[in-house]
Amino acid sequence: MKSPFSKLAIAGTTVLLASMAFADGHSGPPEVGARIGLMKNYGYNLGVLGNMAKGTIEYDADMAAIAAANLVAFAGSDQSMLWAEGTDNGSTQGTRALPAIWTDSEGWTKAQDAMTAAAEGLAATSDLAGLQAAMGAAGGACGTCHKAYRAPK
Repeated sequence: MKSPFSKLAIAGTTVLLASMAFADGHSGPPEVGARIGLMKNYGYNLGVLGNMAKGTIEYDADMAAIAAANLVAFAGSDQSMLWAEGTDNGSTQGTRALPAIWTDSEGWTKAQDAMTAAAEGLAATSDLAGLQAAMGAAGGACGTCHKAYRAPK
């Protein structure tokens, strides 16, 4: 049986390499590549938790704790460098970030705070039932932000 540390090392390395590979292949401003990598990391970790919550993959308390801790770290990080003015979808190719991010700072801050709270809620769970209950807030936080601040494909 692998130790939780081994799982953490594997998960951390996977996330880091995936984000670096994606950001490196992005031809726009580095801020855009970095934030796309961050969003992919959010999606990966939420996908692991969501699949456990739905029963698509077996619930693993150690892996759930790692994914939730990753989300807490991402949400709690200072992302201000990733959102430079002039890197919205009207000014820069390769991004779906709407200009509202820069014009609605109050709403943007609320959306970020909701994601932080949702991530912390996921991290506070200790079993499958708790994870399932906490997923709604995480999905809601993602959806609220995407509807207001992300252009459709």
